[in-house]
Amino acid sequence: MGILEKIAEIEREISRTQKNKATEYHLGLLKAKLAKYRAQLLEPSKSAGAKGEGFDVMKSGDARVALIGFPSVGKSTFLSLMTSTESEAASYEFTTLTCIPGVIQYKGANIQLLDLPGIIEGAAQGKGRGRQVIAVARTADVVIMMLDATKGDVQRELLEKELESVGIRLNCPKPNIYFKPKKGGGLSYNSMVPLTHCPEKLVQLILHEYKIFNAEVLFREDSTPDEFIDVIVGNRVYMPCLYVYNKVDQISIEEVDRLAHRPNSVVISCGMKLNLDYLLEQLWEDLALICIYTKKRGERPDFGDPIIMRRGASVEHVCHRIHRTLASQFKYALVWGTSTKYSPQRVGLTHIMEHEDVIQIVKK
Repeated sequence: MGILEKIAEIEREISRTQKNKATEYHLGLLKAKLAKYRAQLLEPSKSAGAKGEGFDVMKSGDARVALIGFPSVGKSTFLSLMTSTESEAASYEFTTLTCIPGVIQYKGANIQLLDLPGIIEGAAQGKGRGRQVIAVARTADVVIMMLDATKGDVQRELLEKELESVGIRLNCPKPNIYFKPKKGGGLSYNSMVPLTHCPEKLVQLILHEYKIFNAEVLFREDSTPDEFIDVIVGNRVYMPCLYVYNKVDQISIEEVDRLAHRPNSVVISCGMKLNLDYLLEQLWEDLALICIYTKKRGERPDFGDPIIMRRGASVEHVCHRIHRTLASQFKYALVWGTSTKYSPQRVGLTHIMEHEDVIQIVKK
């Protein structure tokens, strides 16, 4: 029996099993086996086959955004509208056969946008170059899931399932579980909150499935067996996802209103160029980027060329971005903006910067 057949068999067993208190151990074990087989499926084959054309694109700019969706939902049209890159768009499926990069210039930042080929059901098993598409998506900072508004919620559910099966977790935080394998001493199991999903026996069974008999486990929140398996496997990617419903000019206003009120969702029309500016605002928020302006002594701030940083960046990060030796020569900085109590405020290296702050660095 091959790995694909084993995965299908376990999925059937999970769907058949009734979820109650008596079957939680059995379900937990099945989920652990399923995660193990999926991990084996993603590993590259040992046999040296003919090498195909490279698929990944070199990372550039301040952030990277991947466009994922089924064929013919408007990904290439969206790329052509947002960037100066022309991606071939036509009314037949699989117009785009490789990864096409473009750059969105917004608020002084260069955001790399990747137009990926359409993925189909079964992409996680390698159908339609799906594995390469998903591998590129793992390297992105944000995923834009392009959906056809005329098709309802079917596409969204299928895409979420495909991405989840290869270890991409969308719009969910990393589980707050401490896990450390040890050389000996058995299992040390503790929790800081009452656990309703993961009793000690189930944790032990899941660890045994992965041939781990000595480990330290600390639950800081009430987590599910799936989240605990994610922590053991350790190669999961947690990233924000923006659900973009295209072709809203072809559906009723009630349906547009329903889709627009869903969390992390934006409705647009590439054909009529509707709501694209709001989509850019949402993308900026999800990327958590901030602009910081620099100022020389006795001169006006340079508003033409901002430094693009991640939210939560300190003065030290700004120094490293300007020049690697600047932090060692740093004396103090003067900051104007929303991060200060008064302007200008004299700050040290640990001061956290905010969007559109102005900084003047004084060296020793």
